[in-house]
Amino acid sequence: MRYRKGKITAIVIPPLQWSEIVSHCRRKLQGEYLCGEGHSPKAFGLIGGTLSGEKLVAQLVIPLLKNARECGEAKVAMDNAMEQHGTPSETPFDQRGWVAEQEELDKALLMLSKSNLRLIGNYHMHRVAWEDDPVRDTPTKLDKVLGSGSRMFMFIVSMVNPEYPLVRAFYEGSKDIEVTVEIN
Repeated sequence: MRYRKGKITAIVIPPLQWSEIVSHCRRKLQGEYLCGEGHSPKAFGLIGGTLSGEKLVAQLVIPLLKNARECGEAKVAMDNAMEQHGTPSETPFDQRGWVAEQEELDKALLMLSKSNLRLIGNYHMHRVAWEDDPVRDTPTKLDKVLGSGSRMFMFIVSMVNPEYPLVRAFYEGSKDIEVTVEIN
């Protein structure tokens, strides 16, 4: 999907899909892990949907369970990206970042294809407030680097206050290309 400024005026996330994203984030924050799921308080997933006029409509949320960043080539690549572009936080660099595991990604893409949906983006949560970014609802420098060239929207879910989660969408993780998210 190519984003052309002004051609997509909003992204609609219906309440059911928003609830799935928030539930995934809250569950991970509470340390409740599914069988086969990585044990870290990070939520990451994919969002599939359709284009309706000038709006993208989210129709399928696919939480991802495995983080390929934890070993092999993905770990080396993410370690390098973190060292070059990461912002120090209370969570050490070697415990940050997410790389979708290939088999899980393949299954998700097949699920989207069978449902005649397009992959419109990915979501991940920010949970730790920073002095210069207390809400953490915008992409970091690392997010922009990782999102560059993806041709997807990056949904940042702020879980700094889990009782009042926030979501914003940025094309390819760029703060300069934000599209309004409507929960309805």
